[in-house]
Amino acid sequence: MAGYEYVSPEQLAGFDKYKYSAVDTNPLSLYVMHPFWNTVVKVFPTWLAPNLITFSGFLLVVFNFLLMAYFDPDFYASAPGHTHVPDWVWIVVGILNFVAYTLDGVDGKQARRTNSSTPLGELFDHGLDSWSCVYFVVTVYSIFGRGSSGVSVFVLYLLLWVVLFSFILSHWEKYNTGILFLPWGYDVSQVTISFVYIVTAIVGVEAWLCIMRDSSNEFIKLFQKL
Repeated sequence: MAGYEYVSPEQLAGFDKYKYSAVDTNPLSLYVMHPFWNTVVKVFPTWLAPNLITFSGFLLVVFNFLLMAYFDPDFYASAPGHTHVPDWVWIVVGILNFVAYTLDGVDGKQARRTNSSTPLGELFDHGLDSWSCVYFVVTVYSIFGRGSSGVSVFVLYLLLWVVLFSFILSHWEKYNTGILFLPWGYDVSQVTISFVYIVTAIVGVEAWLCIMRDSSNEFIKLFQKL
């Protein structure tokens, strides 16, 4: 709103003293992804703005969401008797998801590489990440979908809250400690999601539905024994 003071003068003064501090203990991130990102970032020219890399990755996430919404607008495409999402769509979504994940991993490295790291850049990056939490989960939901053999919308709602709460909690911790302890789930989930999309194009959504049905039957048998 015009005239509204979103940031106080004291907060603005704190920007000059702010320094990004994060702790990442995930083996996948430390020994696989960071070496990969260190190689990728060297491909980018030094004049390329880190915020442009951040925004490009976010646009890919949004594109994946819109692409899946086009082929599965009501989340019934994976249900039996419905027209399934084409295999090529899963491949495209899987590749773009990994590219978006890679861009999210190299934007900060590009900022430090070009000495252009700023608090506003971090705010822009993590602000878009908060929106991506929704797009990631909803896009993955199309693999299982609704219906008798799928996952209920209420479960989707709960998953959205779990992901958002995890994101908010890690940043609340950073607000109080000054250090962002990066959750292991992010890197593992992004690599897994990309892999699952590609596998879905190969084996079809029916394979996941069979796994869900078998797991459900085993759980019922275990519960009956108790």
